[in-house]
Amino acid sequence: PENPDLVAAVEERRAAVAAFEGVDPASVPADALTASASGLDPHISPEYAQLQVPRVAVERGLAESDVEALVEENTQGPDLGFLGEESVNVVELNLAL
Repeated sequence: PENPDLVAAVEERRAAVAAFEGVDPASVPADALTASASGLDPHISPEYAQLQVPRVAVERGLAESDVEALVEENTQGPDLGFLGEESVNVVELNLAL
């Protein structure tokens, strides 16, 4: 986390995501700034999913409340009820959309 190149890359991603989503850079969650080793992880945090709700609703021609409900339906709890954190399966969410 102290590598200047990594810090610069994270800050560039923060600015890019904030501009794309039309939000304050401080509200961009950490998982929007990093990637899995393979880049294939189908899960994002509920916070990152909620950040995208207004844009997705406009793009899909849906009410924000409908997209929020789909995000909630596709939010999974921690594994075994206590390992890890809640996450949203983006593959399943996209299929639902």
